[in-house]
Amino acid sequence: MPRPRPPRHVADLPCPCGGGSYAACCFLPHDGKPAANPETLMRSRFSAYAQDRRAYLLHSWHPDTRPADVTPEPGLRWVRLEILGTTGGGLFDAEGTVAFRAHYTEDGRPGVMEENSRFVHHDGRWVYWGPVPSL
Repeated sequence: MPRPRPPRHVADLPCPCGGGSYAACCFLPHDGKPAANPETLMRSRFSAYAQDRRAYLLHSWHPDTRPADVTPEPGLRWVRLEILGTTGGGLFDAEGTVAFRAHYTEDGRPGVMEENSRFVHHDGRWVYWGPVPSL
């Protein structure tokens, strides 16, 4: 089956997650193709936050930990993602983690959020479980 093509107006836009062009990076997960691994899902979720794709965020969240709503904070804008490290998430793994640093601005002031996120394989696809608890 041929790979879906993004609309012409988004084909060459940079991806919010920093992974190259949107067409080559987060367009496919946003268009319905399951993410290949936790890092790909993390990148697509960051891009979804940056683009206010609430339905995608809820769909990519495990049903046992998914909130009822993901309404963004007014004045909050996600601007850059750094992947700090990954564990697991391979072809035969049931889980994986992605440590990241997400940069944002809130009412024009810069900020940073860090998390080590847990992802699990559920119903044949990777989904976000939640943050790995700190020791």
